[in-house]
Amino acid sequence: MIDLSADGHVHTAFSSGRDSVNALVASAERAGLTEMTFADRVGPDTSWLGPYLSSIQRAQQRTELVLRRGVEVEAIGIDGWLAFPSDLSGLEVISVGLSRLPLPAGLLTADAVLSAIDGGAMRPQDVIDQLVTVTALAVERVSRYAPTRLARPLDFLNRAGIDEALIPDAAIGELVAACRANGTVVEVSERHRLPSERLIRAFIGGGVKLVAASDAHRASEVGQYRHVREVAASVYAAV
Repeated sequence: MIDLSADGHVHTAFSSGRDSVNALVASAERAGLTEMTFADRVGPDTSWLGPYLSSIQRAQQRTELVLRRGVEVEAIGIDGWLAFPSDLSGLEVISVGLSRLPLPAGLLTADAVLSAIDGGAMRPQDVIDQLVTVTALAVERVSRYAPTRLARPLDFLNRAGIDEALIPDAAIGELVAACRANGTVVEVSERHRLPSERLIRAFIGGGVKLVAASDAHRASEVGQYRHVREVAASVYAAV
């Protein structure tokens, strides 16, 4: 089952969030959570990683919640290379995200891929294959450094206008196998309503662990699950 007493992905004011580490911890305590993972987005130019990790460590001393020091990193290379910060020490969790499609010629936005498909320069199946391949390589690479989570699985396809019905079972099987082989935990996101029930069933069937994730950008959103509860009830009722 998905543990709803944990929140596997929250953002602070260090990056795209609105509130401090302490504010998020207080909100998690009010929500009755037992665990929370911080997952602010970082990259090669991130300069605040040290103070961010120190803030989480100080907060841990004042709460009984388990606070996990994590970040979210973007996959940017066709070989699964990621936009790592200069120092990965002190991290307990790394979430893998993918907002652009890595190709030999460079990175394409979802809008660019949609235009290429509409113009006949790309096929949806080619995009699916490339996205799954890069994601699988990225989780393998990250697992060398820290326990890995996959954020918003295949969200890029939604934003590029590619219907999930076009994703073959074999491609989903490849993604599931990569997560299982590398011990990757898959986030079930409240904010993004991902992954779909089809993918969740595949992950469960493949023995991949799932974690509830609010993807909170405000303290009031921490541990607040509606979609996650509904999809979990639907999926597990059919298991």
